[in-house]
Amino acid sequence: MIQKLRKLLYPFTLLYKGVTTTRNKLYDRGILESNAFDIPLITVGNLRVGGTGKTPQVAYLVKLLKSSYRVAVLSRGYKRKSKGFVLANKTKTAIELGDEPYQLFRQHPDIVVAVDADRTHGIAELCAMHTPPDVILLDDAFQHRKVQSGFSILLTAYDDLYIEDTHLPSGNLRESVEGAKRAQVIVVTKCPDVLSEQEEFDIALKLKVGLKQTVFFTRIKYAEYIQSTKQKIAIDDLSKYKLVLITGIANPKPLVNFLELKKCDFEHLSYPDHHQFSKMDIENIQKEFLKIPDKNKLLLTTEKDYVRIFASLENLYYLAIETEFINHQKDFDKLILDYVGKNTRNSKISKGERI
Repeated sequence: MIQKLRKLLYPFTLLYKGVTTTRNKLYDRGILESNAFDIPLITVGNLRVGGTGKTPQVAYLVKLLKSSYRVAVLSRGYKRKSKGFVLANKTKTAIELGDEPYQLFRQHPDIVVAVDADRTHGIAELCAMHTPPDVILLDDAFQHRKVQSGFSILLTAYDDLYIEDTHLPSGNLRESVEGAKRAQVIVVTKCPDVLSEQEEFDIALKLKVGLKQTVFFTRIKYAEYIQSTKQKIAIDDLSKYKLVLITGIANPKPLVNFLELKKCDFEHLSYPDHHQFSKMDIENIQKEFLKIPDKNKLLLTTEKDYVRIFASLENLYYLAIETEFINHQKDFDKLILDYVGKNTRNSKISKGERI
């Protein structure tokens, strides 16, 4: 049925491809203007809709940079209920910021997190702060070509490479695969724990990685415990509990596989990506939880979902994740640090120049 529907949508796919391709050519030729800023801008994005691990990758960059630079993260704040430029602080919620920016601010309250659908305006607002950032990470802004990014990181999932897809609406591509050429780095995410050099080479060949591009491979690293607002439970102890797993992410399969590997007994309640949990949803979750007769039971979710629903559910825990490079992590770090070091205001200070 889905395949038939995709075929019916193919004429619209050709139209969408034509529009996005023309738009990119206009930017490439300078007919449409990109705004440049005198500050390092690192873009993290993808060619496809859906989850490729952008938030863990941004969090990795934050940890890499924040000890040496004032770091800001700018996102559009997908599905937030606010408008315009909003700066994260202790009073803001996931409803105002969007779940992923709010999650990043919870993880790293010592950095600046802001949301603005107009990235140009958002960058200008950040640069106008009393203490402006040294570097801005642009979350999910690969197609936002009104801003001239200094360094672009393109993500693609191991089991769902963009090269194997087609344009919206019959496929999931936001733009043509030729757009990948704009990236300095391509990161293949959500890889299996073990990946041979031959497999890496074959994937890089399939992606047609350019001579001036570098490809890296990462996997999901799960925390050694789950946690709530009150306590932590070791992953190895989860087999003692009956779990109700709640997910509102694009691809919960890796998490499901991880829990199965850990011999966990769980029921999975799956919702669409960025799902806004209604009162009825919460009631249904509570009903499923109450059906379990065991005393040792708990609700488990992702960190991204947790920030939206932790206030509505008791016995709710989340499992945090990080991105982990399979190899060549130091090479990736050096590319980022070299770019920021050469372009930030701090580089001028270190050379004895006055700003």
